[in-house]
Parts: sequence; structure tokens; C-alpha cells
Amino acid sequence: MIWSATAFFAEVPSGALADRFGRRNALIASGLFQAAGFGLWIVLPGFAAFAAGFILWGFGGALVTGAFEALLYEGLVERGAAEHYARINGWINSIGLLCQIPAAGAAALLFWAGGYDLVGWASIGICLAASLLAARLPLPAAPADPVGDAGPGYFQVLRVGVREAVTSPWVRAAVIAAALVGGLDGLEEYFPLMAKDWGVPTAVIPIAVLVLPLAGAVGASLGGRAGRFSGRQLGSILFAALVLLGGMGLVALPAGLLGVAAFYLLHQMILVVVGARLQERIEGPSRATVTSVASLGTELVAIALFTAWAFEGLLLVAGIWLMVAVALPLWLKEQT
Repeated sequence: MIWSATAFFAEVPSGALADRFGRRNALIASGLFQAAGFGLWIVLPGFAAFAAGFILWGFGGALVTGAFEALLYEGLVERGAAEHYARINGWINSIGLLCQIPAAGAAALLFWAGGYDLVGWASIGICLAASLLAARLPLPAAPADPVGDAGPGYFQVLRVGVREAVTSPWVRAAVIAAALVGGLDGLEEYFPLMAKDWGVPTAVIPIAVLVLPLAGAVGASLGGRAGRFSGRQLGSILFAALVLLGGMGLVALPAGLLGVAAFYLLHQMILVVVGARLQERIEGPSRATVTSVASLGTELVAIALFTAWAFEGLLLVAGIWLMVAVALPLWLKEQT
């Protein structure tokens, strides 16, 4: 709860920090905050240190959302390559999903070789390496990254971003679409439970669900190609994916995980496209803040998904998001 609450309340303020003090600086700080949190867990094991570590981790994670997308998009705009954003960000998301597999295996080996401390120190090393890599990212030209005394104040940056996300009809529509489609990603928390309920032996579940991140990685990598689809086409694809998902819930057999994998592939593909449409519509200087507003909405929608699952499980979730698929073309229609 401490971790989630920190990420929730820091989401939008951290986006404004990235807009005001530099998106690259936010990415560098993110790794440092997370490394510090893991360090507390190793050096001072106990409830207080674990709580503080989760706060540092939550804030570090919040610094990434919004800042990374803004830095990538504006860097491409500066080079006249904004049309490649969906493809590149899709590949980045794809790699992130694929990395879950070797990371899980590495954690098991590290724990076997050196216990909890070795896993912790390796995690710190990865976070610091990420910060070093972030420091090498090229910066778009000013004023996209106002640093120091130049540019508007922090609270002005925050107000401008929130105002654009809420009052601009085209940006608001994209924020809503990104939040609703992104919130559906919370369904992955239930993949192992689905496998268990559908008759997959417990010992086999970790292997059986590997097909899901693999399918998601393929879907994310297709985001660039799907970028040319209209809102109506994307809505139809999402609708079909949700019908397939609900059908697998009715069948409730181990083979149904293949249907879930197909759903997850299509969902990740659409998620990349929706994120790209949001970046295309943002016009103000507070791009990371606007993107963070969408991320905050994603967190709220995920809570709604968890609540729906608690009442009726997969079928209710699929039924609710079918309405999202129907409305998606309205939120993604071309500006006139």
C-alpha cells in the first residue's frame, strides 16, 4: 500500500518535475532513487527501512512515466522523425516484456548463489547502470527541457500540463483512451490465477504463462505497423480481442491460455498506438505532465478492474471493456 500510494500521489507532480527540470534528469534520478531504496532493504532490514525503500522506489518509478515518452517524442520531432514514435516505443515496450523472462531466471540463480543480499546488490547495480545510460541520452533543444533558472516555475508548468489534459477536447479524449486501454493491462495480475482455475497444475503455471509476455512482446513490436489504423479499426480489433477473452473464460480449459495470449498480443499493439496518438495531440510545453495525467488515470482504471474482478471475475471485466472498445473510435477520431 505504501508503494502504490507513493506512485499514485507522485505521478502527476513528478511529470511536472520532469518538464521543469529536465526529462533526462528525471530518468537519471529515477534509477538513483530505486537503487537507494534497495540499498535500505539490504543495509537496514526492518519495517521502517522497507517502508522508506518502497517510498523511494515508488517515487523513482513515477519519475519515469511521462518523462521517457516526452523525451523520446520530442527528440524524434527535432529530427523530423515523429512518425516513427509508435514503432520505436513499441519495440521498447516489447523488449521490456521480453526481459521479464531472463530477469526471473537471473533472480532465481542469484538467490541460489548468494541469497537475498546478492539479489539486492545486483538490483542496485542494474538501477545505477540505467541511470548511467540515461545520462547518455541526447537532449532535444530548449525550451523542451528547461533547466535551472530558465523557463517557467514548477507550479506554472504543473498547471499548464493539467489544464491541457483536462480542458483541451482532443488531448482529453486521448488521455481518456490511454487511461482506459492502459488500465486493462492490470489483467496480467490475474494470468496465473486464470491458469490455476482452468486446470493447469500449480507446478507448471510459471512455464505455462510464459507464452503471455512473449505474445505481449510481439504485439508491442507491431504497434508501429498498427499506427496507420483508424480509430474505428482499433476499436473493432479491441472488441474482437475482448470477445475472444470472454470466450476463453466461458470455456475455462488450459488451452484457453492461448486465446488469452492472442488477446494480450492485440491489446499491447493497441496500447502502443493509443500512447502515440496522445503524444501527437499534445501541443503545450508540459508534455511529461500531460502524459503523467494519463498514467494516473491508468492507475485509477486498474483499481476499477480489480474491483470488477472481485465481483464477477473475467466475464465482467471483458463485458465492461467491450463498451470501451465501442467508444474508442470516438476518442481517437481525426481532428477536424
